[in-house]
Amino acid sequence: MVTHCGFPVKTVLDLGICMDFKASDRILWMSDIGWLVGPILVYGTTLIGGTMVLAEGTPDYPGADRIWRLVDDKRVSYLGVGPTMARGFMADPSFDAALYDLSLLRIFVSTGEAWTPEAWHWLFETIGDKRVPIVNFTGGTEMGGILCSVVTHPIKPCSFTRPIPGTDAAIFDELGNEALPGEVGELVMRRAPIGLTLGLWHDDDRYIESYWSSYPGVWHHGDFAMRDADGFYYVLGRSDDTLKIAGKRTGPSEIEGLVLATDLVAEVAAIGVPDPIKGTAIVCACVLRDGYGPVENIADELTSAIIAGLGTAFRPKDIVFCPDLPKTRNMKIMRRVVRSVYLGEDPGDLSSLLNPEAIDGLRRHTQ
Repeated sequence: MVTHCGFPVKTVLDLGICMDFKASDRILWMSDIGWLVGPILVYGTTLIGGTMVLAEGTPDYPGADRIWRLVDDKRVSYLGVGPTMARGFMADPSFDAALYDLSLLRIFVSTGEAWTPEAWHWLFETIGDKRVPIVNFTGGTEMGGILCSVVTHPIKPCSFTRPIPGTDAAIFDELGNEALPGEVGELVMRRAPIGLTLGLWHDDDRYIESYWSSYPGVWHHGDFAMRDADGFYYVLGRSDDTLKIAGKRTGPSEIEGLVLATDLVAEVAAIGVPDPIKGTAIVCACVLRDGYGPVENIADELTSAIIAGLGTAFRPKDIVFCPDLPKTRNMKIMRRVVRSVYLGEDPGDLSSLLNPEAIDGLRRHTQ
């Protein structure tokens, strides 16, 4: 439940001030209307006076390059792009950015998924011609944004530059103390911003339990994050996606980044599964780039890359190769679904999936 006062004000703060959206912009940000991006488009674009470019369907159908044709045809200046989308074009040897007029683009904006350095640099260099900043934004439909990259300050690859005003965001360790630089912890808000939800519909107890019970008087958002020595923030994934191996917490993106850096894999989802010795073991579900094989040799290379980056404790229990990974309509990989399928459990609500057929393909390669 949000208010007609608070939510629009917070949305204009997030989109107009922190993300530098202007009345002169044409914005294309394909997403599910039920998540934060949908309300941002409807409220933020309208209140600021910009132009929405709305397209039914998905970014890659009927042609894989649909998103870039829309940018070209509709003269888009402000584009929402996710890491999974970027990696898909990186893996396509036939893709040529020079075929499209992308000269009016001035801002990339991204939310909902952690970037890997390779995908970030590809978007910045190949599509943005090293001139278009990537505004990283994270938050939720419950409160709008928490962290953002702002164009008036230097931006490190994959980072967020600072908390959004009014949130007093921080990273807490397991004891509720502010985490040290380089230490992975829970992303929290120590102040209630104007756009914060007042509760869950007819379920106050669940609201308190879900968001306010971990730390007294502090909003627990459910993301793991880290702040480096220079003060830049990094969101590493959802708390329920995050893995604790040999006493060290790590986000799926750290493992996935090492796998993707081999250039053998187009997409990967790193999940944690029960293990009788370690407690939690790593499984990687991978979509190979075209033309690579046999999979036995590739599995060894991917395992070596993970061990080299994180240590022997992170040796995967299994590496699964499948034709596709389940994704949402804004191309975010659904790790909870991957984990459920791998464990033979009910994957739950699949109404937000773009490609439900990926579940059958994954199941055939895991069971």
